[in-house]
Amino acid sequence: MKNYKFTYYLLVVLLAISTNGMAQEKDSLALKKQYNKLVYEAQKELQNNNFAQSEAKLREAIALNPNNPVAKYNLGTAYYNKKLNNEAQLRFKQAAGIAKNKQDKHKAFHNLGNTFMNQKNYKAAVEAYKNALRNNPKDNQTRYNLALAKKLLEEQQKNNKNNKDNKDNKDKNKDKNKDKNQKDNKDNKDNKDNKDKDKKDGDKKDDKNDKGKDKQDKKEGDKNKDKGKPDDKKGDNKDKKQGDDKKQQQPVPGKLSPQQIKSILQAMNNEEKKIQKKINAKKEKGVKIKTDKDW
Repeated sequence: MKNYKFTYYLLVVLLAISTNGMAQEKDSLALKKQYNKLVYEAQKELQNNNFAQSEAKLREAIALNPNNPVAKYNLGTAYYNKKLNNEAQLRFKQAAGIAKNKQDKHKAFHNLGNTFMNQKNYKAAVEAYKNALRNNPKDNQTRYNLALAKKLLEEQQKNNKNNKDNKDNKDKNKDKNKDKNQKDNKDNKDNKDNKDKDKKDGDKKDDKNDKGKDKQDKKEGDKNKDKGKPDDKKGDNKDKKQGDDKKQQQPVPGKLSPQQIKSILQAMNNEEKKIQKKINAKKEKGVKIKTDKDW
């Protein structure tokens, strides 16, 4: 009896598990079917140049099954054809990350390299092509793209170096010219200051000369004035001398010295002689009478 019950319970449990597994498998098949339908319809929309509808269907498929790389890869390709390189890179990286086989990884990395080539990011393109070749070393197209990316990267680095050198030289020359201009400006300022100083010194010298000249003119004017006007001291001495002479010549009233009397008489005698001499001269000369008639 116990064995019977055990067998019954076991059969019931197995039946339940089998039924549940069948339901899950049915749901998975339905999910897969829906996913494939969305991917197929998105591809049709792209062929009809309906990018927006295609993008919407691929996004719906990705939300339905995020672990399937097909919709992500196809959406990346759609972005790539529209030159939306940043969006394409995101989807190709996602597809490469969840791809189950090397072939899918190879295609995702190859197209990822192409998006970097479009952006002239040759260093990133080289790495993407290398990853693609790691998953499929025999793909000649990827090998060619890798060689081209390396060549373009080398030229880019060389140009960047030349541009950097040119920029450094330009900056150096700019700094040199700036220093030269600053020096020239300083020299010009110093020359201007020196000129201003010389002019100021010249003005001071002219003022000094003018003052000296005025002083000299004043001094000479005073000197000439002094020449026209006798010195007070000399005038006083002269006046004093004349006063003394007058004093000596003036007789003292009521009293004459013998010398004074003699001088007076002598003077009177000399005066009389002069008068007599003039009278005699007139008598000798007389008045001449004309004998001839005037016509």
